[in-house]
Amino acid sequence: MDLRQLASLVAIADHGSFSAAARALYTVQSNVSGHIARLERELGTSLVDRARGGLTDDGVAVVERARRIQRELDAIASDVRALDEVVAGEAHIGVIATTARWLMPQVLRGVASQYPFVRAVVYEGNTTALLPRLLQGNLDAAVIHLPVDDPELAVEPLFAEDLVLVATIDHPLGQAEEHPITELARHPLLLPPRGTALRRSIDRAASNAGLELTALAEIDGVRLLTSLAFDGFGPTIIPATSLPAQMPAGFRSVRVPELPRRVVGWAHRRRPAPSPAVRAALEQLHQSIVANGADQPGVHVGKVSPLLTARPGG
Repeated sequence: MDLRQLASLVAIADHGSFSAAARALYTVQSNVSGHIARLERELGTSLVDRARGGLTDDGVAVVERARRIQRELDAIASDVRALDEVVAGEAHIGVIATTARWLMPQVLRGVASQYPFVRAVVYEGNTTALLPRLLQGNLDAAVIHLPVDDPELAVEPLFAEDLVLVATIDHPLGQAEEHPITELARHPLLLPPRGTALRRSIDRAASNAGLELTALAEIDGVRLLTSLAFDGFGPTIIPATSLPAQMPAGFRSVRVPELPRRVVGWAHRRRPAPSPAVRAALEQLHQSIVANGADQPGVHVGKVSPLLTARPGG
């Protein structure tokens, strides 16, 4: 097994065919075919489905490992260059959508300005989707909703943000600017699925009040939750940064004092240690939060604890 064989398989996964993989690798199709054939013989299994195109199940599993190997090689090269005080390489960062919207433009500009040899590759997703990719090595780090309890990950809180209720003004929950959580229990809500970090935070607040909220539907993804709420499907609870700059006519953002603040944090695998390129991205992330976080409605920058569960006095 050699790196050219793995690179050929990854290229087929990314580009869909032997010919397209060859073009991406600046080689001829016969070379790609030869690399894959030798790899299949060595592993004793078929990796590419020649009849239907694409990878077999074994091929998918090998590609995941191959990507990790490629990133480790990139990290080695990045570490060596860093010894000469030139930070270079790729940083594959996952980011939850609501945070990506306001934070990543500043981060990417900062990386491009301060570290011109670093290439940031950003993947948007919810915490549920990003965590497995981080643990599998497909991401170098991720900005996610805390808490996350996994011994393989190092976690650092970044900021907190308010959770708010959104409802139409003709809905009982939308007829006041503030409601106690007891009122929420009287009406079905669009909620995240059980087990997600956001749902655990909401359910904990309800449980503290001796309540259980009723789900009108369970939606995995804050952006979709927000979209459905503003399409009139029902009231929901979302992070403050999900709100549009101007509230649409007929809708209201409602404060619920008992709701916790959502804590957003940075996570990376403990082993291997983050590369200089990834550390550069984290540095720019910190700078952007300090410079711009306080300007975001509902965002609280400063000492943030993952154990933070409620607003002061709430």
